[in-house]
Amino acid sequence: MTKKDSIFKTLREYFRDHPSAAFGWIWVMVMPAIGSLVLVSNADLAGNFPLDLVIHHILFTGLIALLLGFALLPTTLTALASGYFFGWIGFPGLFFGYLFANVIGYVLGKVLNTNFLGLLYKRKPEIRQAIESRIERPQSLIFFIRISPVIPFAISNFLFASLKIDLKKVLLFGIPGMLPRTLIAFGTGLLASSFMDAKKAMNDPIQLGILAFLFLVSFWGLYRSWKTSKA
Repeated sequence: MTKKDSIFKTLREYFRDHPSAAFGWIWVMVMPAIGSLVLVSNADLAGNFPLDLVIHHILFTGLIALLLGFALLPTTLTALASGYFFGWIGFPGLFFGYLFANVIGYVLGKVLNTNFLGLLYKRKPEIRQAIESRIERPQSLIFFIRISPVIPFAISNFLFASLKIDLKKVLLFGIPGMLPRTLIAFGTGLLASSFMDAKKAMNDPIQLGILAFLFLVSFWGLYRSWKTSKA
């Protein structure tokens, strides 16, 4: 009787044979934190970006899309900074920047994580039906992953791409899931007297309570989705 490979052994084998995938996952886990430090250290420069003309809004949207799509900044801090420096006039650029960042991050994840499911199904065929049954109707999975405050935007993009969930569904059900956290962070920045005060306000008891609530909602939704699909 042969011992079945563990999921961790399968992942190690996959990353060993696909170094670009390993680099991509490390990138999306590390770079947002580095980008946060850079933004906080140079916060005043962000406020110098003009939003007077249509071309400025287009460039702002493109910049947000690139920064978030390539995991150079976390979404919460980006929304916080947009609310503080630009107010409601910057919200359309933030929203559509998020939308395009979804596409960029998903495409990158799809390119870097080639044949992940193929190897997983080959090494652990017993989980193929379980995974396919859950991604066949992924609406709840997408929504509750996006609403979770503990699953970063860039990592979830890679996850959706690795599972080969349709991009249209990622956009359709992922954007509503992102809105609560985005609006909370944006509103916090909008009402703050300084950028550092806005950043500190994200750690006050009320904000932490809201994030805890969103985490519980996400956990409940993912658990319910898992049990429903299993049934």
